[in-house]
Amino acid sequence: MHRLSIEEIIAKIHAATPFEAVSEDYSFTLKIEDYVPFVCGAVHDGHQFRPSLWQNCIHTEYERWYEEDPCTKQMVQSQPIVIAGCDSRFEYDLNRPPETAIFDTAWGKQLWKSPLSSKEKSQSLEKHTNFYRVVHALIQKIEALHGRAIVFDMHSYNWKRWDRAVPTWNLGTSNIDNQRFGAIVQQWSDRLGTVTLPYSLPQTSLVNDTFQGNGYFLKYITNHFANTLVLATEISKIYCDELTGVIYPEVVKRVEEQLKQLIPLQTEDFLAHL
Repeated sequence: MHRLSIEEIIAKIHAATPFEAVSEDYSFTLKIEDYVPFVCGAVHDGHQFRPSLWQNCIHTEYERWYEEDPCTKQMVQSQPIVIAGCDSRFEYDLNRPPETAIFDTAWGKQLWKSPLSSKEKSQSLEKHTNFYRVVHALIQKIEALHGRAIVFDMHSYNWKRWDRAVPTWNLGTSNIDNQRFGAIVQQWSDRLGTVTLPYSLPQTSLVNDTFQGNGYFLKYITNHFANTLVLATEISKIYCDELTGVIYPEVVKRVEEQLKQLIPLQTEDFLAHL
């Protein structure tokens, strides 16, 4: 893996050069083994939190981890194109627009002991801007090469906070063209429902049950690229103990192994559909 500036990353994308890199400020990673028509994203995988914010943050490290999406990059790491955030959403949230990407409160609790300075905010928003510069260049190149693209937008959610039965997998579709892509959405949901997990863990999949797909990553790509479908794909945190922070690596690995097969199959059907 190389450490590259944003300009260097974009130049490699424009040249359709395979590479693996971390951004110069270590805020995100991008791997491109081959310029295939599908991309995997894990914008909430990151847990980094820059030192200048530590003493001012009221939330504990565990409280931050609880609202992040750990292991979502690992679940798709064997795919040919993977872009993932390295920083915690508590520093800036890549799945929110710039104007709301920096929290004042988070999940009902004040986040900062004292308001962030304009310098701190600018530093975070610059990372947000640079990430989307790269996203734009990447999807633009994939559409130029293939005429279309499909993006698997990976997230996870805390199932124990719900007071009802919730699905293992949830697809959020409120901000995509369901008339055009509804069949693909249902097909992906059905495929996710076939994922088998250790210990007889549940394997249900529903559409717009717990979340509806309102994230900025999906909206940004959908609004800028007419021929790209973003599938906001959430897995419940049955792959860890969300109350203690213990990860179950054998469950994560099982998910990764099956997505390695299912994502390319879904891409084939997406390409045939249009």
